[in-house]
Amino acid sequence: MSKKLSEMSNEELWGLFPITLKEYNPEWVNWYNDEEELLYKIIGKDNIMRVNHIGSTSVDGLLAKPTVDILLEISYDFDVDELISILEQNEYICMVERKRNPLDLTLVKGYTERGFASRVFHIHIRYPGDWNELYFRDYLRINSDVAVQYQNLKMNLKKQYEHDRDAYTNAKSEFILKYTNIARGVLKCRYNQTK
Repeated sequence: MSKKLSEMSNEELWGLFPITLKEYNPEWVNWYNDEEELLYKIIGKDNIMRVNHIGSTSVDGLLAKPTVDILLEISYDFDVDELISILEQNEYICMVERKRNPLDLTLVKGYTERGFASRVFHIHIRYPGDWNELYFRDYLRINSDVAVQYQNLKMNLKKQYEHDRDAYTNAKSEFILKYTNIARGVLKCRYNQTK
């Protein structure tokens, strides 16, 4: 009998879930749309301020891990424990849980004891106003040269950190922060309006 994911070490998990990069797949938009619809259904429109497709799968033409990242902005009065419970009842696994302000929750779906499922999701849950992912996404969408630099960085890091997801993510941080800060200057208050 195989181990449960919760019983595995990081090394075992990284071996089961290596960094993989795939050519852009237009189906990722459909995956996002299906999951967004599910989120509104199970969480309720009154509890959701905004939902956005973020990450590399949201940038047309960009090489990406085949994982759809979702930024879910919730209302301040929605009970975070209730939200986690709802998502866990719908196949999500809570990976990062910081309930302080700023709220920082990450849940994943599509991770099984046999490896990745056919569709994989990461939901990043925040209160309104924490829009770094939106700034970075939109900057890549309008600056293809920066998107190519990011793609090249990811390919190089995959070779180095294929079986160390934390190191892979950390090694991208400086690039992401640099262009997120530039995007904030260029795109200003773009996200103050709903979707």
